[in-house]
Amino acid sequence: MARPHDASSRRRISALAAALMAGSLLSGGVAFADTASGPLQLAPVANPAGFSELVTKVKPAVVNIATEEIPKQADAQQMPQLPPDFPFPMFRHFFEEQQQRNSAPVHALGSGFIVDPEGYIVTNNHVVDGAHKITITLDDGTSHPAKLIGRDAKTDLALLKIDADKPLPYVAFGNSAKENVGDWVIAVGNPFGLGGTVTAGIVSAHGRNINAGPYDDFLQIDAPINPGNSGGPLFNQSGQVVGIDSAIYSPNGGSVGIGFAIPSNLAAQVVAQLREHGSVERGWLGVQMQPMTEALAKAVGLPKTEGVLIDDVLPDSPAAKAELQQGDVITQYGDTAIKTPRDLAVAVANTKADDTAKLTIWRDGHDRTVSVRIAKQDKTADAKDAKDAEDGSVGMALTALDAEGRSALGIDDSVKGVVVAEVSPGSRAAESGIRAGDVIVRVSGAAVSTPKAVANRIHDAEHAKKEAIPLLVSRNGTTYYIALELAQG
Repeated sequence: MARPHDASSRRRISALAAALMAGSLLSGGVAFADTASGPLQLAPVANPAGFSELVTKVKPAVVNIATEEIPKQADAQQMPQLPPDFPFPMFRHFFEEQQQRNSAPVHALGSGFIVDPEGYIVTNNHVVDGAHKITITLDDGTSHPAKLIGRDAKTDLALLKIDADKPLPYVAFGNSAKENVGDWVIAVGNPFGLGGTVTAGIVSAHGRNINAGPYDDFLQIDAPINPGNSGGPLFNQSGQVVGIDSAIYSPNGGSVGIGFAIPSNLAAQVVAQLREHGSVERGWLGVQMQPMTEALAKAVGLPKTEGVLIDDVLPDSPAAKAELQQGDVITQYGDTAIKTPRDLAVAVANTKADDTAKLTIWRDGHDRTVSVRIAKQDKTADAKDAKDAEDGSVGMALTALDAEGRSALGIDDSVKGVVVAEVSPGSRAAESGIRAGDVIVRVSGAAVSTPKAVANRIHDAEHAKKEAIPLLVSRNGTTYYIALELAQG
């Protein structure tokens, strides 16, 4: 039998309930606006019995996102045009239905959350990428067309804006670094189109690299997330956004308890730049690098296996102007200890153009300090020495395979070759089956290690009026021969 509470217990419970109902709002975290109402969040609660109070508070700031994309069709995918006197009505009906399906707009669903009462909304880039129409449905059921303010493919983040006739409820970013493994987190989103779905779990790990991009630093969570949760917020127990739900690991397409969220500390910086500039500006150093191994550390006399080894210094780059050299080991970048190539890539990317950074390098058995004036990362700098292999005749852009690229694409150290950075839709490369991310290992039986070597062999084959050329390609750990169709010249 349950025992009745005594008077003092009832008073304590009443006081606690009143405190919770009051919903004390903290101003911590990152938000665009500083209003009297403040972001929707709660005071920290130790060991809560449930999350209903929190969900009620923050749910009005979570939105559903519907997109519409007009499909792009290559000429080879077009359905045949039937003559007016075609004698088989059944087949005519079949072809016409297929044609309608192929030309129909593609619809997709995702999630997002409001970070400013003026209607700014954060979501994943992959939710809105390629969309020509974006519709936001708020928690109250009203729908609004959305404008794309900016997006960043490298961190998979996008910022949208809707116009409403009143200030909207919003939430704030918290400090993802303060969320410990084992802390409770709550995901709210639109899985499989089921809007307003809430799931709970814990932080499973920090700093996960899932090869989604060069700046991977995901929170791993076991709160169930599924397709449609992408772009939705991950809340801590105070109602602050500590992550943006972005990906799952699954053998069957559904949640198996391994999900990944972009940490709020990264997202807040990117979102602020998207709002101000519509894009993200990153710093550029201009080195190709590889991680240190015990053997390499012994070879250069480094007392510990940390830092990154410079493979090459690109001409006219900030590194070249600072006289960094091939064989130098970068062990410190400003206040950041460099242990992996990703550490250096993130530190440089977060440095503003024209700022000066102090690097600690290991050279000739001694530590040295070098000052480098960081430049702005543009497409040319970002792709290193990426070039169009054949001035558009084949339709693929290539880049050298360095340690950063290996990390970003998950390519094993044993694979040597040249990375396909981009394939133009409908091009000969696309029709031949080449994909972005493929590594070209050999061209016509000859090993290749630079974009120029690949381009030269393709040009030679074109000038010899060959119809196709064999490429040995590494994809997802497996090698294939692909016949690249050529434009004869």
